[in-house]
Amino acid sequence: MVPETERDVIDELAALPTLAHATASPDGDRVAFYYDDTGRNELHVLDAESGERTQWSDGDVPRNARWFVKWSADGERVFFHDDEGGNEQNDVRAINPDGNVETVVESDGQNILHDVDPDGEYVIAGSTRDGQMNCYRHDFDGEVTQLTDYDRAIWSSTLSPDGDHIAYATNETDDYDNTDVYVASVASLVTDGPAGGPDDDSDARNLEIGEVGAEAAAVDWGPDGERLLVSDNTEDLSRCGVYNLADDTVRWLGDLSYDEHPECFGEDGETVIATRNRDASTVPVVYDLESGAGRELDLPEGVADFGRAGNSLLEDGRLVLKHTTPTRRPDLLAYDVGDDTTETLTEADHGPFSPEDFADAEYVTFESDGVPEAPAEAVDHDPYETLEIGALLYDTGERPSPLIVNPHGGPRARDTKAFNLYAQVLVQQGFSVLHVNYRGSTGRGREFIEELYDDWGGAEQGDVAVALEHVLDNHEWVDEDSVAVFGGSYGGYSAYWQLVQYPSLYDAGVAWIGLTDLEEMYETTMPHFKTELMKRYLGTPEENPDLYAERSPITHAENLEAPLFMIHGVNDRRVPVSQARLFRDRLDELGYEEGGTPEASREDGEVVEEAADYEYHELGEEGHASSDIDQKKRMFRLLTDFLDRRVGEA
Repeated sequence: MVPETERDVIDELAALPTLAHATASPDGDRVAFYYDDTGRNELHVLDAESGERTQWSDGDVPRNARWFVKWSADGERVFFHDDEGGNEQNDVRAINPDGNVETVVESDGQNILHDVDPDGEYVIAGSTRDGQMNCYRHDFDGEVTQLTDYDRAIWSSTLSPDGDHIAYATNETDDYDNTDVYVASVASLVTDGPAGGPDDDSDARNLEIGEVGAEAAAVDWGPDGERLLVSDNTEDLSRCGVYNLADDTVRWLGDLSYDEHPECFGEDGETVIATRNRDASTVPVVYDLESGAGRELDLPEGVADFGRAGNSLLEDGRLVLKHTTPTRRPDLLAYDVGDDTTETLTEADHGPFSPEDFADAEYVTFESDGVPEAPAEAVDHDPYETLEIGALLYDTGERPSPLIVNPHGGPRARDTKAFNLYAQVLVQQGFSVLHVNYRGSTGRGREFIEELYDDWGGAEQGDVAVALEHVLDNHEWVDEDSVAVFGGSYGGYSAYWQLVQYPSLYDAGVAWIGLTDLEEMYETTMPHFKTELMKRYLGTPEENPDLYAERSPITHAENLEAPLFMIHGVNDRRVPVSQARLFRDRLDELGYEEGGTPEASREDGEVVEEAADYEYHELGEEGHASSDIDQKKRMFRLLTDFLDRRVGEA
């Protein structure tokens, strides 16, 4: 096992409090958020003026703070998502200051709260209760009305200030890459809908914001209810715009120098708040709608986060946001756009550590044609288009240093200069860490994202391997004989794939909640992941059976040479645990041996026997990862113990 002194550090890191999903109340005088400074995730409410924080829940909310919270229209309750053991089959409940909890949305499948009626009569929620993720109206008297019935998922929707209209995004074209914004009156959807259904006679209309094949979205209504804050990536980079419903015109903001995403209208509706992706940073930007001028807010380089589905405006017009850097955990801030002053509402708790104890992330770039020098054992590729790829390198300071290659999940995501707890845990254990924003990652526009379409497991995996070779060639202090790959979700797929495609590069690997059999994944994941992930990137197994088989790690399991640790949550509905079980069974068929548990392979802290070919562990009461402190401790111990034994003393 890991020595006790190191185990204490792991526990201390896992126990650092996490603040999540901050959202201002409707009148802007309070901020609700999840916080786990008691050792468990709970709902807290902060008085923005006095700074007094009150805990509303006592074990009523989920241990895992994955899903956001939202205020009721009168500010008397906070809605939250609740599931069983991390399975994400959410119901929606409401809690008041006295801790009384009431169920608001309850059905089979996954439910996601979209918006709250300003008059306090109902909520809008997305649900897979009838198959695909569509919109439903849930009245507080118990009546449920389906508002949409599209074949493609609706991930979010937003109500106008008077509650009369709703905006949402979906796709009715044959182009799977397309997303359009629709607007409808709620009354019409109730009486003449559902929109998109066989008997649709509603007034839902497509605003046709961008070209077919591009992605448009609506994120906020103007205070007057006559304008929508929208985004579109027709011009490759995502841009922000204000759509005027009176004359169907769009005023676009910015000059397309950066990938930008709208967040909300300012207090008076005359400004727009957006976030700008620049290299590995996320920078807040304010646009003045009269002049069209935009400027970045005065914050250190890092990542600004306005939350997924909340209100970001306090009653005095200041913005509520979280800000973090690679060495500083998230602070909750109130930012005054008028004079660029900042007040810290909740300061990051670093426990026994200080920011100086953490490794900074060096942003590096390199050229990649998707074909590394290492031989490809599973699928041969001709060189792809040569692109500049960005990466983040955390240097542990050890010489020589083992290295963990840690591809991000998604795949529609990116690694940033935010505080990354997993990276810092590994660094504290003596491992340097490499994050790679391979082609297909976000932050660089539509064309870069679409590089991964129809090539899942192709050039992006080559980019990861090329990134490793670049680091080995340019950093003599990295020990090329002590390199492992670790990833979760799509990063878990990458870990499996790197080990069977480029086995000569790695000494060990950890695949966490990863995909192994793409056809089986298509058949068993949730409906909206089937259409918006699998179909979008791969088509269907019927259309592309060879691609599904060729890019499945299970097809090439016999190429595994390095020790592999498979870790999977038993309640995972995104990537079901069957993905790990199938790969384990395939290894057994091929004659690989399971074993190498900490108890079997260590005696008095020393390795006493050669470990077996693979190790396997299922995480009880857990789904697709968890922020719960005890579950993080469990995961960190499993991860670091395996790496310590299989890669060498760090």
